[in-house]
Amino acid sequence: MTVSAARPLLYLDVDGPLIPFGAGPYPQGDDDNPLLARVDPTVGPRLAALECELVWATTWMEEANECLAPRLGLPPLPVLEWPEPCDEAGRGVPSRVHWKTPGLVGHAAGRPFVWVDDEITAADRAWVADHHPGRALLHRVDPGLGLTDADFGALRAWLLTG
Repeated sequence: MTVSAARPLLYLDVDGPLIPFGAGPYPQGDDDNPLLARVDPTVGPRLAALECELVWATTWMEEANECLAPRLGLPPLPVLEWPEPCDEAGRGVPSRVHWKTPGLVGHAAGRPFVWVDDEITAADRAWVADHHPGRALLHRVDPGLGLTDADFGALRAWLLTG
């Protein structure tokens, strides 16, 4: 087993955690996507300093590497490929479980992981507890604020207890 394989995974969503949707004020952006002006570039080094392997878990897919990684000072990260839309309920996944949850658990394949998203619910936590044999932290971020000092404290604390 390589050192990288032993590190926990950190699945990172974009909308909400990295692009907050609160009242602002936000700087004016000159990009094709004005939401990118909401990205705090100081978050990148803080993410990179965590003892984990960062993975994009977002519908931005590879665009996260093109638009966000450079803005955050991060190298290109692995991108979680989402399965084609399907009826999760037909596969034993209750409808109240977020559509990302089964894919994250499948990708983690038993490795410890953190999922940072603004749409995590108790149903996701219960489903992960029942279907993932490793440690997992499903950390919900307030989409109005994005990642805060308190969020980074919770992530560091969980990663250190592993």
